[in-house]
Amino acid sequence: MNSITKSLLKSIKHGQAAWLRSSSTHSGKQCLPKLVLGIETSCDDTGAAVVDDAGNILGEALHCQKEVHLKTGGIIPLVAQQLHRENIEQIVKEALSVSGVSVNELAAIATTVKPGLALSLGVGLEYSLKLVNKYKKPFIPIHHMEAHALTIRLTNQVEFPFLVLLLSGGHCILAVAQGVSDFLLLGQSIDIAPGDMLDKVARRLSLSKHPECHSMAGGKAIEHLAQTGNRQHYTFRVPMQHYRNCDFSFSGLQNLVNKVIIQKEKEEGLQKGELLSCIKDIAAAAQHAVAVHIVKRTYRAMLFCIKHSILSPKNATLVVSGGVASNQYIRKGLQILADANGFAFLCPPPRLCTDNGVMIAWNGIERLRAGLGVLHCTDGIRYEANAPLGIDISKRVEEDSIKVPRLKMKI
Repeated sequence: MNSITKSLLKSIKHGQAAWLRSSSTHSGKQCLPKLVLGIETSCDDTGAAVVDDAGNILGEALHCQKEVHLKTGGIIPLVAQQLHRENIEQIVKEALSVSGVSVNELAAIATTVKPGLALSLGVGLEYSLKLVNKYKKPFIPIHHMEAHALTIRLTNQVEFPFLVLLLSGGHCILAVAQGVSDFLLLGQSIDIAPGDMLDKVARRLSLSKHPECHSMAGGKAIEHLAQTGNRQHYTFRVPMQHYRNCDFSFSGLQNLVNKVIIQKEKEEGLQKGELLSCIKDIAAAAQHAVAVHIVKRTYRAMLFCIKHSILSPKNATLVVSGGVASNQYIRKGLQILADANGFAFLCPPPRLCTDNGVMIAWNGIERLRAGLGVLHCTDGIRYEANAPLGIDISKRVEEDSIKVPRLKMKI
């Protein structure tokens, strides 16, 4: 974006913010829009945004650490922490500047405090509390996964309750969103998340050395190569087929893929780190197994929710969010599932599926409206690296032992 465009965008945002501040005067009374600053540092992205209570994104800024972590082969918590420290002040200033809003005009400051990398969470919380104390603003601590789940209500008109599937590098969760801070947990990964598994497979295949993938994150590289691969050349057993619950497991699948890679390296006389000739086929087969596993568990969640009238079959909705939700192959499989079961299928736009300040600010708005978790005293507030989502009813799902019918899934 050139300097003229940036200047024009900034002036438009300033004008929009000024209009919002001045246009709500009626009968001598001012009804100013409520503005929330959201700050996100749960993993490797430093994000900030200002959102108003009408759902307008007034300003946002994001610093992504992807290039640094690609070189190290994964996220190193100490490196992520340092990069957050170096960038958070500038990112917050940029979001405020673009929005044309000062900290004094904010109704509250919302910040991710759980779950995530402890060192990263600490940077965001420490910076936020300095702002809160300096400007005497209410503080809204945000659950990262709740924010992902409710992002769809910023972009679409979605009423509670709805089924939500959260897919990312650190999480794989099936839950029912019943309210702003009211979730029923149906199932989650018992080991690693799908994004983590795909990244590890990409590293084992040395995809950073592939000419088509050198600047791509691992999961994105798998998706890209899989498009021209033949998944039928390899068959990986779908995990947990004998467990009639909604939990996920990806570590065993990763091990199966690794065994095939080792076998093919021996057959082709290659050392670890050299590119296999069948690399695209392995990528396609691995991605397909991940997609089928996710679709089957989601299918059971749908059946459970309809059986127990948690969702109405007349207006049931499946929302999919998180970084892995941008994988088009997995998304298409879930679309097929939703269509076959009469569920509306919704995903936030790709830029709001990954970690960002907008979703944190919006969750702050939702909580502000509902009067939930708005703190005027921050004594004792701490970050939490691990934090469950909602009320865990996964045992009830397992006790029902619902058999999932076969689904024709031609992706």
